[in-house]
Amino acid sequence: MEGDLRGPGDGASRKTASWFYLLGFFAIFSTTIAKNPVLPLFASALGAGDAVVGLIAFFSPFAGILFSFPVGVVSDRLGRRRLLVAAGVVFAAAPLLYLFVTDPAWLIPVRFFHGTATAILGPVVSAAIAERFPGRRGEALGQYSSATLLGRTAAPLAGGAILFSFAACPGLVPYRAVYAVAAGAGIIVLAMTLGYREDGEGRLGTVPLPVFREGLRAFVADRRLLGTAGAEMATYFAFGAFETFLPLLLASRGVGAEGAGVVFAVQVLVVAAGKPLFGRLADRGDRRALIAAGLLVTAGMSALVPFAPSFPALLAVSGLFGLGQAATTVASSAYVADVAGPGRTGAAMGALAAVMDVGHSTGPLVTGLVIGAAGYAWGFGVGALLAGAVAAAFVLLAAGPRRGDGDAKGL
Repeated sequence: MEGDLRGPGDGASRKTASWFYLLGFFAIFSTTIAKNPVLPLFASALGAGDAVVGLIAFFSPFAGILFSFPVGVVSDRLGRRRLLVAAGVVFAAAPLLYLFVTDPAWLIPVRFFHGTATAILGPVVSAAIAERFPGRRGEALGQYSSATLLGRTAAPLAGGAILFSFAACPGLVPYRAVYAVAAGAGIIVLAMTLGYREDGEGRLGTVPLPVFREGLRAFVADRRLLGTAGAEMATYFAFGAFETFLPLLLASRGVGAEGAGVVFAVQVLVVAAGKPLFGRLADRGDRRALIAAGLLVTAGMSALVPFAPSFPALLAVSGLFGLGQAATTVASSAYVADVAGPGRTGAAMGALAAVMDVGHSTGPLVTGLVIGAAGYAWGFGVGALLAGAVAAAFVLLAAGPRRGDGDAKGL
C-alpha cells in the first residue's frame, strides 16, 4: 500500500481503494452493532433508567469532540499508520469489555473508550485517502463514506437478528453474543491496520505541545476552513434532529416504528448512492458550489418535514434531505484537503470531525427544547434556519479563486 497513487482507476490504485473501503465497512459495522439496537436494551437489562441510558449514549460522540483534532495533528507528524493501528486495537478490545459489564455505570467509560476508535479512524482515513488520491479525492472519499454507510446499515439488521436468535437464552447471553460479533469485526479491523504501509513512517518521534496550538490557530485563522466546518456542523445539527425526532413525529401521526424504519432506509440508500456521484461532481467542478447547494437543500427539507402531508411525501422529503447531506459532506472533506495542503491535512480533517460531532450532539438537544416549547414546526425550523444562514456565511467566507485551480471562477 505504498506510493503516491493518483486515482482509483488502475489496478494498484483500485486495490488500495478497496482496502480503505473494506476497512471502513468493518470498522463502522463493529462500532454500530455495539450500540444499535443492543446498547439501550443492554443498559435497561442491567437496570439503567432513561437518564442513565441517555448519558451512556452521549459519551461515544463526546470522544470525537475531544480527540479528533489532536489525532489529526499527530497523524500529520508521526504518519497515519501508527494511529490506524491504535484505532484497530480499540476496535478489537472495546467490544470485549462489554462482556464483563454487570453495572450500567460501567458502560459510560466503556462507551467513551469505544468512541475513541472512530475518533481516531475518521480523520486519519480521510486524510490518508485525500493524500493518496489527490486527483480524485472527492470520488474516493465519497466511495469510502458509502462503504461506511453499508456497514452502518448492515449492523442493526445483524444485531437484531442475533438478539432474536438468542432470545431463548437466559440472562445477558443475547447481548453478549452481539458484542462477540462486534469483537470479531474489530479483530478484522486490527489485522487490516497492521498490514497498512506508508512512505515516511516514523519521520518524527514526538509532537511538541506548540504544534497543536499552531495547528488550531491555523485552522481558526483560515476563513475557508471555518466556513467549511460550519457547513459540516449545520448539516449534522439538522441530521441529528431528523434522526432523533422523526420517529416521534411519525408516532404522533399514528405511524409505527416500521414506518420510521422505511424512511431511514430510503435516506441511507440515497446517501450511499449519492456520495460517489457528488464526489465525482466535486472533482470536476467547484466544490464550494456543491457545499452551498447541499446546505440549501438540507435547509429546505428540514423546514418541510413537519408539513409533509402524507407518508409518500415524507419519503420524498427524507430522500432529498439525504441528497443535500451527501452533497455537502463529501464536498466539504475534499475541499478541506484542498485548502489545508500537504502536512496539515490530518489536522484539518480532525478539526472538521470535531466540529461535526458538536453539531451532531447539539442538534437533538436544542431541537428537543424547542419542540417542547413550541412544537415540531419550530423545532425542525431551527435546523433549517441554521443551515440556510451557514450557507450564506459559507459563500462569503469561501469566496475567491479555487485553491490549486488558477482559471477557476469564484463562487
